[in-house]
Order: sequence, then C-alpha cells, then structure tokens
Amino acid sequence: QVQLVESGGGLAQAGGSLRLSCAASGSIGSDNVMGWYRQAPGKQRDFVAFIASGSSTNYADSVKGRFFISRDNAKNTVLLQMNSLKPEDTAVYYCSARVGLLSYWGQGTQVTVSS
Repeated sequence: QVQLVESGGGLAQAGGSLRLSCAASGSIGSDNVMGWYRQAPGKQRDFVAFIASGSSTNYADSVKGRFFISRDNAKNTVLLQMNSLKPEDTAVYYCSARVGLLSYWGQGTQVTVSS
C-alpha cells in the first residue's frame, strides 16, 4: 500500500504562484511514476504533470512553461511549482503514484485562483 498526502494548496491571485507538495509513504519502491491531476467543479479529472523516478517529465499543454514538477527520491516527495496562475487553474489537485500496475491517489488539495 502507498499513502499520499498533499499540502500547499490555497488561494492565489491571477499571475501569482503556489507550490504543492506530496509526501508518499508505504511500499512506494524506487521505480515509480508520480504526478498531479486536477478536477474542476463539474469536470473530469485531468492530467497535469508527471515525473518518473529517473526524472523524465511530461506536462499537459495547458500548463507547459508555467508549472514545473520535481521530486526528491530520498524523501519520496514530489513538488509542483505553479507560476503565472490563471483563474482556469482553479481545481482540486490530486497527487498520484503509479507503482507497477497499481495506481494510488491522495485526498486532494484545493487551489483557487482569483482574477
């Protein structure tokens, strides 16, 4: 089992920044993919970014150049630095981890961007 705990959400103004953190515990292992998804009210959960244990990354087109994902393998944490925030970034952000064929999710953290 893997447990994921997010922190760092909150309220920001358009153009501002926030940083999300996700701490993983349990049987995360050394070979995994960690990432972030988000879900706005009334919409499906969408991919934001992921980072593999070898540090390769991928981003949704909507956040490229504004969001940056990083990880600390020693601490089993993943960070999402969000810059130049827009009101459309408002959503609940979920941390995810894929270990082999299994996927795990955090409880989510709210990010609200005011115009």
